[in-house]
Amino acid sequence: MNGEVTLPLIVDERGALRVSAGDVSKLLRSVGARWVHLVEAGERGLDEETVAELTIELAKLADRIDVACIAHSSGAA
Repeated sequence: MNGEVTLPLIVDERGALRVSAGDVSKLLRSVGARWVHLVEAGERGLDEETVAELTIELAKLADRIDVACIAHSSGAA
């Protein structure tokens, strides 16, 4: 992986951004947290190791989005 983050953005017909990157990273983290909660609650059919790995990957993606946005907004990108 080359470290580059490409984000498809949801825009309206005028090109205005409809979903912020902060909302996307927050969503990714909340999905992972929900999966962990379900495993901890004993939800059947969820493999604890798989949920842990997926949650870690979602958090990594959220971190990459955050870092890319910080770099972009600071002019470093």
